[in-house]
Amino acid sequence: MRKGIRYAIDFGDARVGLAKSDIDGILAVPVATIENNQELIKKITEHVTESGCMEIYVGLPKHLSGAIGQAANKAINFAQQLAKVLPDVSVRMMDERLTTTSASARLSESGVNTRQQKGMIDQVAAIELLEQALEFEKRNNQVPGIDLKEVK
Repeated sequence: MRKGIRYAIDFGDARVGLAKSDIDGILAVPVATIENNQELIKKITEHVTESGCMEIYVGLPKHLSGAIGQAANKAINFAQQLAKVLPDVSVRMMDERLTTTSASARLSESGVNTRQQKGMIDQVAAIELLEQALEFEKRNNQVPGIDLKEVK
């Protein structure tokens, strides 16, 4: 397992969830839920550059059939913008089907009702995404996700 801090981003039209790992890639912790506005890239860049991040996984919201729709295209566009601003950080896309559903179930099991989940669900979905990436790398000794150059 490579050493280095990794971030995961659950990209949404209204809010974006951010999670990060420890340097050993063992734990995924919530960082922030950020409004998706004109300050988004700047705010994420601040988090990422402060920590010395080596890799960012952006969720790719494919349809259950595997097709790429409008939401996936928005996430790809966002990831490309992020990669331009952070040229020294690897930005990769990860299939995120069902992460929000899984995050909601996780929160419900913890006693958080649906109304309370609104501010947390994006961070928890980012944690789900990051945990999947870390587990994949541990099991397969390969970098997970798809390099942006291979997307589209």
